[in-house]
Amino acid sequence: MRTERSKQSRQEIMRKILDAAIAEFSQHGFQGASTQAIAERAQLKKSQLHYYIEDKEALYAQVLGMVLDSWRSFFVFDSDAKQSPREALSEFVRVKLDYALENPELSRIFTMEVLSGGARLENYWPGAMEATHAKVAKINSWVAEGALRPLDGRLLIMHIWALTQYYSDYTLQAEMLLESPLTAPDVRQKIEQELIQFVLSGAGLRA
Repeated sequence: MRTERSKQSRQEIMRKILDAAIAEFSQHGFQGASTQAIAERAQLKKSQLHYYIEDKEALYAQVLGMVLDSWRSFFVFDSDAKQSPREALSEFVRVKLDYALENPELSRIFTMEVLSGGARLENYWPGAMEATHAKVAKINSWVAEGALRPLDGRLLIMHIWALTQYYSDYTLQAEMLLESPLTAPDVRQKIEQELIQFVLSGAGLRA
């Protein structure tokens, strides 16, 4: 019983540490964040924090890995042949937007890492590129079949990324323009519908 309680307690503490790290890294990037600030957010002493983590670099790698692993597992076109291009692209936009709206801090960490030169992404690029190439190949096959207008699958993926990522990277601006929090159900639904229609129309499909 004591072992189970200890395990649960450790998991809870690690969850607090990860939440604190996500908040700090999303606001200040790797260079600007400090283990002291992370410890304070997690309501721990700095010495306690280092009992659970190796160092800031290892903690940052763990958080960055969470982002890349999520994107790699979530954004996969259904291999079911019955899924039409319209359905697949609509779902892709929807899932990517959901992640941006529900995990804005994690999304911003990736953006800040890219803007800083992306030195710590080197180990993640192979897996990310493999997943992206699979989607590109599927899109290009639809183009070859005449299901989509002539387009470059890579650019379509990049455009969907840019359109959805905006809502995590520029949340403040978006909420100022819309005069509403992005978490409001009606606003979220409107954004989703507009984005899906925009992407489908751009790909030569009716929404």
